[in-house]
Amino acid sequence: MIYQLNADVRNFGKTISQLSDVDIYTCYQCGKCTAGCPIVMEMSHTPNQIMRLIQLGLKEDVLNSLTPWLCAACETCTTRCPKGVDIAKIMDTLRILARKEGYQSKEPNVVNFNDIFLNCIKDKGRLQETHLAMVYNLKTRQFFKDADIGRKLFMKGKISLSSDKIKGTDAMKSIFERSRAFLGKGE
Repeated sequence: MIYQLNADVRNFGKTISQLSDVDIYTCYQCGKCTAGCPIVMEMSHTPNQIMRLIQLGLKEDVLNSLTPWLCAACETCTTRCPKGVDIAKIMDTLRILARKEGYQSKEPNVVNFNDIFLNCIKDKGRLQETHLAMVYNLKTRQFFKDADIGRKLFMKGKISLSSDKIKGTDAMKSIFERSRAFLGKGE
């Protein structure tokens, strides 16, 4: 693929560096982030390719990429980086920026999962996998996708349909509200 660079090549990189508080220009393309990534084979660009595209100022390519949406935020890339670049934080920043600027993921189920995951944490104060799976399957219209294994886990007492009450859910909601205000949008 041939990339066309423009005169503002560093603006996008500076923006990402400021938003993430990570200096993306310290990445020297060693590839250790990509070598350690557990889902790299599903990505449209490898983590080090995303870093290079940011450095080159190729905003459209980066924000249209499936890679930030597929990133599991496991931080293997960050741990392996010899320069200490927090690539997982950059991927998170890219997801936020893409949504804020109206870019649509080519994989809407990834966006649905992200929204359901965050709403579960906001509403319940922590992740509850049973709730996450049920709401995700309903929203993606895969009504019986995990029904067989879910039934087996329920019968063995491994999962519950009810959730434990935890303290501090109001504080969690407050954190989410402040984040929305900071981003300037109801995301």
